[in-house]
Amino acid sequence: YNPCQMSLPSGFLLGDYEILAPVGAGGMGEVYRARDRRLDREVAIKVLRDLASPDAERLRRFEQEARAAAALNHPNILAVYQMGQFEGTPYLVTELLEGETLRDRLHRGPVSLRQVIDIGGQIARGLSAAHRKGIIHRDLKPENLFLTAGGHVKILDFGLARLMANGESTAHLKHSLQTGTSPGVVLGTVGYMSPEQVRGDPADARSDVFSFTVILREMLTGEPTFRKATAAETMTAILNEDPPPVAVSLPEAPAGLQRVLDRGLE
Repeated sequence: YNPCQMSLPSGFLLGDYEILAPVGAGGMGEVYRARDRRLDREVAIKVLRDLASPDAERLRRFEQEARAAAALNHPNILAVYQMGQFEGTPYLVTELLEGETLRDRLHRGPVSLRQVIDIGGQIARGLSAAHRKGIIHRDLKPENLFLTAGGHVKILDFGLARLMANGESTAHLKHSLQTGTSPGVVLGTVGYMSPEQVRGDPADARSDVFSFTVILREMLTGEPTFRKATAAETMTAILNEDPPPVAVSLPEAPAGLQRVLDRGLE
C-alpha cells in the first residue's frame, strides 16, 4: 500500500474494514466498497486523497462532513456510521448505496414530470431535515444526489456544509471564490451556485433552495439552467439573468410548477 498514490487494493484492512473494490472518486477523496468484519455487512468508505500529508484545512473539512452528516438521521440523507484514522489516514464509513447519481441519469436526457415530482419531493424532505438542524449543504448538484435501485433519493457529501450560526466570515468566502481553483476550495459548483455564493456573501438555507430549483429545472428540460462558455459568464448569468420558462422546452409543464420554480429562484 502506497499512501502517496492513495490506492487501496482488494483485501487491504482499514481498521475493522476489509477493502473489496473501488467505487469512484470525488473532489475530496476516493470511495471503496468494504466489509465490516465485526457486523458482517458491506459499507462504503471514503478516504482522503494525498494521504501521506493531508493539510489541516482539508482534514478540517473532511471532519466537518462527518459531523454534519452524522447529525442528520433521515431516509433521504446518506447515513454516516463512523469516522476514523488508520496510520494517519482519515476515513469515513457510510451506508453502501446501489444505483446511480442524478448526473448519470441526466446523461440519458430529461426526467419525466412524474419522476421529477417524486425525486424533487424526496430532496426537499432531506434538505428540510438538514435545515431544521441549522445545517446547509452549499454544494447541491446532480453529482451529490443519488438515486437508489429501490427508488429512494439520498443527498450526499455535506463536505461544504456549515452550521448557519457559526459560518465563516464574508471575507473568507470571497477569498475562497477569488483564489480557489483546486477541487473543494470554491464553496460551491459553478452552474449550481446561488447568487450569494457567487458574490462571496454569507449563505443560508435559501441558497440550497436556489440550487435545488436549478436542479429541478435541469431534470425537466434536460439542459443546465445556467450554462455559458466560461465559468465567469455562467456566474454573471446567475447574478443577472432569468432563465426562460420551462414551458419553452416542456409545454405540458403545469403552471403551478412554473410558479414553484420562479419562487425557488427568487
